[in-house]
Amino acid sequence: MIGNITITMTDHPDSDSVSRRRFVRDGAAATAALSWIPTAVHAAPDNRIKLGLVGCGGRGTGAAAQAMKAGDDIDLVAVCDVERANAERAVALLTKEKAAQVKVTPERIFSGFNDFKRVIAEADVVILATSPGFRPQHFAEAVRQGKHVFMEKPVATDVAGIKRILAAAKVAKEKNLKVGVGLQRRHQPAYQDIVKRIQDGALGDIQYLRVFWDGSARAGRERMPGETELQYQIRNWYYFTWLSGDHNVEQHVHNLDVANWIMGATPVRAQGMGGREVRDKLINGQIFDHHFVEYEYADGTRMWSQARQIPGCWRLVGEQVKGHLGDASLGARRFAITGPRAHTANLRTGEDGHQLEHYPLFEAIRKDLPYNEAEHGANATMTAILGRMSNYSGQMVTWEEAMASDMKLVPDDLADFNSEPPVKPDADGRYPVAVPGVSKPCEVWY
Repeated sequence: MIGNITITMTDHPDSDSVSRRRFVRDGAAATAALSWIPTAVHAAPDNRIKLGLVGCGGRGTGAAAQAMKAGDDIDLVAVCDVERANAERAVALLTKEKAAQVKVTPERIFSGFNDFKRVIAEADVVILATSPGFRPQHFAEAVRQGKHVFMEKPVATDVAGIKRILAAAKVAKEKNLKVGVGLQRRHQPAYQDIVKRIQDGALGDIQYLRVFWDGSARAGRERMPGETELQYQIRNWYYFTWLSGDHNVEQHVHNLDVANWIMGATPVRAQGMGGREVRDKLINGQIFDHHFVEYEYADGTRMWSQARQIPGCWRLVGEQVKGHLGDASLGARRFAITGPRAHTANLRTGEDGHQLEHYPLFEAIRKDLPYNEAEHGANATMTAILGRMSNYSGQMVTWEEAMASDMKLVPDDLADFNSEPPVKPDADGRYPVAVPGVSKPCEVWY
């Protein structure tokens, strides 16, 4: 545990023992007390926090920079990426931005498949930001070693991974470890405020919700000469379900998490449709390019979910809620409620959830406050996986059925780039794709 450090930040609420509404209310109050952007904290030289980074792509590098901005007592001491060039590039970039806090020596730049364990061993806090399929294994190891964690969303790509995350989260609580998850909307004051208003009855009874991730996507990557099949799939990870979860899991998880946050619950069932309409090149692996899901909560409330990545189509990333007194619109930088309790607000300049999500985590570490976001991260991810299971199969799937299954997409025994990936291309270079009406919802489709 890091020693006690005197800091000036307001206490953050215990996210494990208070209700979602209390979390929103107290979180907003704490943010306001800080003039909404926390200032840097200062620590004595002998109480420095050692930070490790596993996964050195753009998001991992960004998360490491943001973590170090949460206090000048935080030092990056070790990094790992299966592509050593990525790890070296991340260290170089971070050194330019935070030279005084980057203390990664050459022998602490790792690139072996199991070297994530060595980074965890070097650190007090580890950032887990590889492709999502590896998240459960990495999180479980960090908890086993007794280290605090910030892990990016989604936290898994299959049911087996969700179960592993939940099991490790329980142990993390028992060990008094602090866990943050990259669902940054929960840390943005504009979101906190409008969710509190909805939960406090600004819309009256909620009739339905709509959530959207209709936008663009990263380009698929061509195969490089000489690389193995596993190396190619990891480099093109977004387009393989075992690595990304499909785009409705990898990105749309944010919007689904907001819906669950508002409802204070997870859906009990899902039914939907999806497919590959235009994104069907060899570089597009096996994921769909559009998803539509109707979710139902236990009280009968419906939530309609759209995730589409087709060029030239209508675009929206955000959430909408319909109540009998009015409507609410969240995201896209503007937040509004109509009706007798009308309200409008914009994101404030610099209101960056990716930065704000690090302050309460490190404050909890310094002050030894309970802090564990793993469960709601797992619930948001499982909501997305449930929708994918329905869309891939064309069947209605209940939460209970999904969680009772043993669906496992990610192998445990990948040792190096010569290991066999779980999916392989056919003679024409095409990968197995789920077929609605043929694929089974709770089984692997390949």
